[in-house]
Amino acid sequence: MKPSKQQLRAEHFWKMGQAAEHQGQWTLALQAYEGCVQADPADMRGWVSQVVTALRLGDVARAESAAREAHRRMPDSALTCRLLAQCLLLQHRFDEVVAICAALPATAERDAELLAIHGQALFAAGRAQEAVHVFLRSLQLDLGNASAHYTLGLCFQRLRMPEQAVISMETALATDKNGRYRLLALSVLVHEMRQACDWGRLAAHEADLLRVLAHSSEKDCAELLPFPLIAAFDAPQHLLKVGRANAARYAQGVQPLPPRAQRRPGRLRLGYLSADFANHATALLLTELLERHDRERFEVFLYCHSAEDGSPQQRRIHAAGDHLRRVRTGDSASVAAQIRADDIDLLIDLKGHTHEHRMDILAYRPAPLQLGYLGYPGSTGAGYLDYLIGDPVVTPLAHAERYSEKIAQLPHSYQPNDSRRALPDAPSRAGLDLPDGAFVFCCFNQSYKLSPTLLDLWAEILRRSPQSVLWLLAWNPAAERNLRREWAARGMEAARLIFAPRLEVDAHLARLRQADLFLDTWPCNAHTTASEALWAGVPVLTVPGESFASRVGASLVQACELPELVCADARAYVEKAVALAADRYHAKALKKHLDQRRLALPLFDGARYARDMDALLQRLWERHAQGLAPAAMAAQAAPVAGPAVADLAA
Repeated sequence: MKPSKQQLRAEHFWKMGQAAEHQGQWTLALQAYEGCVQADPADMRGWVSQVVTALRLGDVARAESAAREAHRRMPDSALTCRLLAQCLLLQHRFDEVVAICAALPATAERDAELLAIHGQALFAAGRAQEAVHVFLRSLQLDLGNASAHYTLGLCFQRLRMPEQAVISMETALATDKNGRYRLLALSVLVHEMRQACDWGRLAAHEADLLRVLAHSSEKDCAELLPFPLIAAFDAPQHLLKVGRANAARYAQGVQPLPPRAQRRPGRLRLGYLSADFANHATALLLTELLERHDRERFEVFLYCHSAEDGSPQQRRIHAAGDHLRRVRTGDSASVAAQIRADDIDLLIDLKGHTHEHRMDILAYRPAPLQLGYLGYPGSTGAGYLDYLIGDPVVTPLAHAERYSEKIAQLPHSYQPNDSRRALPDAPSRAGLDLPDGAFVFCCFNQSYKLSPTLLDLWAEILRRSPQSVLWLLAWNPAAERNLRREWAARGMEAARLIFAPRLEVDAHLARLRQADLFLDTWPCNAHTTASEALWAGVPVLTVPGESFASRVGASLVQACELPELVCADARAYVEKAVALAADRYHAKALKKHLDQRRLALPLFDGARYARDMDALLQRLWERHAQGLAPAAMAAQAAPVAGPAVADLAA
């Protein structure tokens, strides 16, 4: 059948688009494909090519519009579904992707790629259990899909099933043909082996990671995940290298916004960006600071890309800001545009390289000063973050070369706390399966922070401390089973190792009060877990290392005015633990110090912390307002009654 005039005209435009593509002229190609569908709206090549080209140009809205039209015209097509899903995934509109995939006919069940997209959307929407089933169907069709094995492993990780996560990551390594998932899977594999306390093969995989870190270029390290390395290695230079590589990857294709023309007069505007404004450890720590920011000086905006969990903690932290912007959906460029439209002066990222971060938003440079704080214990390696907020212990100025950001020190601990949190009465020891009269050593860290070396030390401490027990968190069944086996292999009695179930925070704080001494871990210390113990009146014994994550315990303990609990090395740690178990009077005196001075200690004095933070933020801004580049800021305590607020409109 002879083609019509409109079909011939559409063919002409489509060929023009193809020629422009081959020459790398993507804008001309997009214009040609738009001409193609204007000439013949039924030409699906034009719609499909429009989507692909618009995405190549970073124009997500234009791509989505074309993808929707293509999907409207061919609603049962796996191809048009994939294209629309891709546009929506870029905007974090995961629920919409799930709905589109679920509405396809049964024939789509034979499309492994589409099933994998469906699984990815379910996972990103927080529906990991459903995603597992979809990924398994996808892998039945394409067992060699390394990406699907990898994301299935992430689902198992989210479901706290580390043994299954390990199997998926090992399969991703075995099936990866182009090397794209080799390092991603290796990072998660090491983390999940640690989470399961599966230490038999762990050393070999950690050695592989170290070889990669030592011999690969920074660019090649972009597929390593930074967070799993924190617990594995006390090596700031490696963490910075991987952080830089990932931060550069997030910024690929991003065109930073031009500097703003002028600042509007009035209070400084603080923007906090996080996925943890919910029932999360970060929210538990941060809320009182947000409530206490000096509102004569600061106006607080919360850019929340958290899921809505309806928790009291989420309601409280949402109310703690002056303005709440829900930005869970929307591509990063549009969120950056919102931040710029709000005229934010200091944008504070609370995520760094942690789950559900949106660091690519920061790459757009929506605010003149951008800071890293609280969520990620180390340098992000991002050139688009100006400062990292720390303190003299976690971030000594002598460590400046380990950070891409300039160090900005608070005078006591970098970690905020909530002096308004509950502290319920302790249940009886009998109700906790703890023996009366025993000295209770505890560690409620997640299992990935434990190691064979630490268990060796703990076994020695208990052998030398009669009538003592070790109380750990039952984070997952695999870890509990493996730790019991490792404990027995060290010749220790089973009854001296006690596991506590996971509880809501108030019940956890109550039971903590029955412990006598918290034994910290390294190279990744207890963070929120340590401050919870100190709040409950339990001293924390720690050994600082070289990295930020390995110095948090020392920061918290010193902010509780207990420097004697900071040990120089592992041997001093063992000796101090044994001495405290032998001298119950001294151990009780430490608990009494924490109980009686709780709200006066710098770690839990919310008003003092807010004054110090406000003063630091103002110092950072004043330097910027003077036209000076970011520079290290040594700790300075704010006066109790500060001077008159300077006019910040300049």
